[in-house]
Parts: sequence; C-alpha cells; structure tokens
Amino acid sequence: MTLLAQLVDTSNRVSAAPARTAKVAELAACLRSLAPGEIEIAVLLLSGGIPQGRSGIGPSALRAAAAVSAAKEPALSVLELNRRLEEVAAIRGTGSTAQRANALRDLFCLATPAEQDFLMRLLLAQLRQGALTGVMIDAIAAAASLSVAEVRRGAMYGGLRATARVALLEGTSALQRFQLEILSPLAPMLAQTAADTGEALQQLQGNVAFEWKMDGARIQAHRSADVVRIFTRNLNDVSAAIPEIVESLRALPANDFVLDGEAIVLEAAGRPAPFQVTMRRFGRKLHVEQLRAKLPISAFYFDCLRLDGVSLADRPAHERFEALARAVPPRLLMPRIVTASRQEAQEFYDGALAAGHEGVMAKALDAPYEAGNRGASWLKIKRSHTLDLVVLAAEWGHGRRSGKLSNLHLGASDPNTGEYVMLGKTFKGLTDAMLEWQTKELLAREVRHDQWAVYVRPELVVEVAFSDLQGSPRYAGGVALRLARVKRYRQDKTAEQADDMTAVRRIYAAQSSGT
Repeated sequence: MTLLAQLVDTSNRVSAAPARTAKVAELAACLRSLAPGEIEIAVLLLSGGIPQGRSGIGPSALRAAAAVSAAKEPALSVLELNRRLEEVAAIRGTGSTAQRANALRDLFCLATPAEQDFLMRLLLAQLRQGALTGVMIDAIAAAASLSVAEVRRGAMYGGLRATARVALLEGTSALQRFQLEILSPLAPMLAQTAADTGEALQQLQGNVAFEWKMDGARIQAHRSADVVRIFTRNLNDVSAAIPEIVESLRALPANDFVLDGEAIVLEAAGRPAPFQVTMRRFGRKLHVEQLRAKLPISAFYFDCLRLDGVSLADRPAHERFEALARAVPPRLLMPRIVTASRQEAQEFYDGALAAGHEGVMAKALDAPYEAGNRGASWLKIKRSHTLDLVVLAAEWGHGRRSGKLSNLHLGASDPNTGEYVMLGKTFKGLTDAMLEWQTKELLAREVRHDQWAVYVRPELVVEVAFSDLQGSPRYAGGVALRLARVKRYRQDKTAEQADDMTAVRRIYAAQSSGT
C-alpha cells in the first residue's frame, strides 16, 4: 500500500529538480515502487490530474474544507484518496453542496499539512511541478526499461494511464495491443517551426512534401460503414455542426477510414474567410441549416491514418499519402508538391500566400504519424512570425479599459523542465469584445492576484504576431517578444498544443544567423 505522502515527496523533488533528466529519474523511481492497482491513479496524480476529471470545486470551497486540523502522521493511501474523490464526484442533487463540503472536510482531516497543500493544488489544477505528459512518458519508459518511442506510441492509442500500467506490468509486446480504433479520436500530430522553405529543405533533407497551410479548423474524420464522426483537435465530436462535410465523407467509396484535414469557410471567390468566421460553424448547436446556407464549410485532407481496416499511422508519410489519394478525390485533397528544389518550394509557398492562405507545411516522406507530439518531421512556415502562447497572467487596464483585464503575460513551456517561461507582455490587438471575453475567462481561472494583476491557470492559448525576438536578461528564457500583438484566441487549442520554447529558440537562432 503506497501512501499519498510518497507521491507528495516525489512531487516536491520533481518540482525542485532543475533538469528534465532529474525529474524523469524521480518519477521513474516512484513508479517502480507502486502496486499494480495504484499505477494508473498515481500517474495521473503526478501529472497534475485526478481520475474523476475536473473537480468543479472552487477555491473558496476548498479553502473552507482545508480549514481543519491536519493529521500528524501520514496515513492516507493513494487508493483511499481515489475512493474518497470518487465519493465526492458522485454527490448530486438537493443538498449536494453541503454534502460535498462535509466529504471534503473529512478528506482533508486525514491529510498532513504537506498532503493538504498537495491536494489543494491538485484539485485547483495548480500542481505545477514540470511533470507534463512528455516528462511522464519518459519516466514510464525509464521505469519499465522500454524505449520512449514505444511508450509514446502506446500513449497515443491507449492513453497515458493504461500505457503506464501495461508498460510496467507486461512490457513491449503488450503495448502492441494499443492500436488506432475507428470512431475513437486520437490527439493530432503537431508541427515545429521553420523560418522559410530553404530551412525546411535543409532540415528534412531530400524530397520533401510541401502543403498549403490553411487558417481553418483542424478536423479528424472517421467513417465506419454509414457512421461518420468528425472530431476537433481537442477531440470534441462536431459532426452535427458541419453536416455538409459528413455528407461528403459518406459519399466516398471507402467505408472504413480515418483522415486528418482542415475545415474552412471559403468566400465566393474561393479565398479563405477569417478564422473567426470558420469557428462560427463549430460553436452552433441550433439553426445549423441556416448557418450552413450562410457560411458553407469545406474540408481538405492531408493525411490518412487508417484505410479499409488497416492502421497506417506507423507507416511512412509517403505510404499514407498514397492511401489518401486512393480514398479521397483530388478536389478534397490539400494542395501538395513533393520536391527537393528550393525554387519550386518557394514558388509553391508564394502561391499559397497569393491564394490567401497563411503559409505552407513541410513534411518528411519517411516519418510516421506522431499523434499528440510536436514532431520534427513536420514544419510550419508562415509569412510573419507568429506563436501560439499561453496566458500566464493579465494586468488590470486603465482609462477606457478600466475594469477589464488587459495587458497579457505570455509564456511557453520549456520541454527541458516542464515549466512555463515568460516571454513578454502585450495589450495590443485586443478588441472590446476580446477584452470582455478574456476578463471573464481569466477570472474563472484565477490562482492568485495582487494590486495590479490576476495570475491564472495556464490554459488559454493566444496567437501572437511579433516583429522578432530579442535577447533579454529580464526573462528566464533569455529571449523576449518584440512588438507583440494579439491576433486571436485559439479556443480550438489546449495549452499542451501551444508552441513551446523549442519553437521559440528555433526562431531566435534563425534570426541570429541571418537566415
């Protein structure tokens, strides 16, 4: 029986460890010590989550629950904690607020002061210790003496918790049970950044696939016989909101496939509508047909992850592209060329911009599909510097912005430590509607505040345009945004899908070398 105190000690050591390797070693040692029935729960707790999902318990309720005498000696086990959290989650109906408060007080009475602090941060989703998914995958691999690639693949299809249990108890062969399942969405593969098409060719080597990068909404389309489901990058089912795309997929000759693509509203001349217009199609549950007539949406596909009952995600990209061409007619394919020529790549990039799109993607032909990973085999190339960053805090505005949270503190996660790194602030580009929306959303995510600012859970992603990056001793990452401006909030992205410091440093290095 593992005590919660052991996980708390591990969490504290992970938080204090400056290097990723040290964090991985601490987590791996803890994972090896767990009983079989504790593995899935502990992996989630150490990653900052709970098996019951978001607690829905506010800071005031938790503070009231924690205002009890703490236990003097550790006695609360991991399994007992999980059982009590399940009881709290199951409380519903009349009088549930008081019942939940009593159950939480009973739980906090069993915890030592250190455990109470851990539980408070855990239930408020504030357990910032650097044990992000990537670090935990490395730790599972180390604890089970498996390769990181094997564990990452397992997590891609089976989820982190189940992968941890199978890796630690059964090993490599058992991980192969996890496969891409039809009608069950998986996290999309993400891209790193290249400064231009020349850098992309140099990095990927040989023939490279270049595709238009449309400023639409990422979709994952599944079909099994007559059943069609379409999922967003956040794995939400939006099939009912975009019936014309469902109908076009149902009309295809293949009746078993998983496709990766982009949905976008095109204007009369075939040029892309603004991103916000496309997103209007995904937020509507009522009057879908009226909106369909006003804002018809199109889909263009660029990858095939499954066809005719066979999973293709582990196959090289050129095989997936061939399967895509068999499954989808040319009018539904994302424009693509395969070339090793700098001139051809540049001309293709210029053509994408001329058509109104934001740039191109460059993809290695021999690489597998790395679901949920920001793989080095995919590179995005845009006209201007933009980064998807996470809001860490916001300052109260002045003048006409009084009463609104305005100046945003922007950051990116550092994969070496798992911590968020501050890159700068901006209040530029924010419309009145955005100010209203972000004030409400940020206050709902408040962790703490002072006289000037509200500090929040790092959950909201904002796309920021900037002129360049400059060296800065003021910030821990050593670089800062110059002339940053908010383009839009990326409500279709989670914080884990935002750009990290690897992307930031690549842009800074390209600037410094003059490329």
